[in-house]
Amino acid sequence: METRVQNRKPDMPKVLFVASECAPYAKCGGLGDVVASLPKALRQRGVDARVAIPLYDSIDRAKYGLSEEPACLVPCGGGEVNGCGVWRGTNDGDVPVWFVEHNRYFARGGIYDDHGAEFGDNAFRFGLLCMAAAQVCRDRNWIPDVVHVHDWPTAVLPALLDAWRKAGTPLGRAASVLTIHNQGYQGYYHPSALAYLGLGPGYFTPDGLEAWGKINLLKGGINYADAVTTVSPTYAKEILAEPGGNGLSAYLQKRGADFEGILNGADYDVWNPENDRAIPAHYRAESLIGKTLCKRELQSQIGLAEDALAPLFGIVSRLAAQKGMGLMRETLPQALAETNLQLVALGSGDAADEAFFRGLAAAFPGRVGVEIGYSEELSHRIQAGSDFFLMPSLFEPCGLSQLYALRYGSLPVVHATGGLEDTVEQYNEGEGTGTGFKFYAPTAAAFRDAISWAVDTWRARPSHVTMMRERAMQVRFDWATSAQRYLEIYRRAMAKHGA
Repeated sequence: METRVQNRKPDMPKVLFVASECAPYAKCGGLGDVVASLPKALRQRGVDARVAIPLYDSIDRAKYGLSEEPACLVPCGGGEVNGCGVWRGTNDGDVPVWFVEHNRYFARGGIYDDHGAEFGDNAFRFGLLCMAAAQVCRDRNWIPDVVHVHDWPTAVLPALLDAWRKAGTPLGRAASVLTIHNQGYQGYYHPSALAYLGLGPGYFTPDGLEAWGKINLLKGGINYADAVTTVSPTYAKEILAEPGGNGLSAYLQKRGADFEGILNGADYDVWNPENDRAIPAHYRAESLIGKTLCKRELQSQIGLAEDALAPLFGIVSRLAAQKGMGLMRETLPQALAETNLQLVALGSGDAADEAFFRGLAAAFPGRVGVEIGYSEELSHRIQAGSDFFLMPSLFEPCGLSQLYALRYGSLPVVHATGGLEDTVEQYNEGEGTGTGFKFYAPTAAAFRDAISWAVDTWRARPSHVTMMRERAMQVRFDWATSAQRYLEIYRRAMAKHGA
């Protein structure tokens, strides 16, 4: 049975999202949130937007009410054919999601790696996802006008569409859009994967997928996609030059007007302190009493002293170098020793960083609470219960956690880079305006000064903290404007193929 958009408009395109993540089924970071939220926003505008992701063995079919559909046979290069199961769910009650089942490639627990060790066959794994997503569309006679791919895992699809276009297949008429969520990850693999994908030697060139004798999947997407976007205007500027471009800035520069930065949005149906079922009390900008209760409950839950006068700093993050873990290791022990601040951290990643936070909790009992792993409920509770939110990322393409923090009145302390620069307004000490505290040099000294500035404001100018909270909670970064811009990009991409 086909799912139809109730308010589908005939002039709106059909769009297929193909990605490695989609919340709540599989998520490592902001990519998963975007692939969940943007299709939802597009469907609200009459677009028939659908999603295809792998069926990882971590996805509970019963929990999400997935239904099994007819399997598909996926033709690969060299005459190889792979059988894939197909399951379907509906995200947010409206967005159709196809799940590609292939136990050899996807029944592994991890999405990209096994406890930090990357799967060596990722080019084959996600290449199969791309080819299977196309086959699902063919089998159901649902041919998208646009295929929207995300980051290196599905960045080969624009090249596949180019090949299918040359072969005169119906799916080849689809335009392609690539969104770069993090250019630091590019997908370097052995060129043998090209044969599996059915791509000939013409695609293994410097203007195609070749890079230093290997294939670079993200580079291929940049070169073959009809349009390329990234997730904030400032990050777009940063990756147009080196070192921010990580070796690909010259290829982005060639795209000219086909490349732009569009700020991600937050899903305020999910992240809203006025009705969030995960937090102990609801509140709004005009009445912050509930936030006080959320702080007390968070302190109790995580084992902190129930001290209303201590400023509570929250962290929800991957524990990785990009997220500023080096700055945290240099800064947090001294900040805790010199002030009465409290800290709650939720995340996982590098083993050394996990050990650092465990050690911090042991060194400051009652003042530091740490949960290694990820809990959606606890992430909401940290946003609601914290007074300040730490994001000292060395680079941050967009960032969503600071958007959530703003909505929950947890004032961000951030390195002014990428989307953090675009979304956080610097505190003006003279007027009490702003929505957070920004530091500009990625150094421990600058980060320490920003934390001290926040603590000093908490102590000496509490009225400014209240004013900033109210201002932050009234700021909105929803998908309305961004979804409209994507629609414009889709139409420009489609026009390249006569649509």
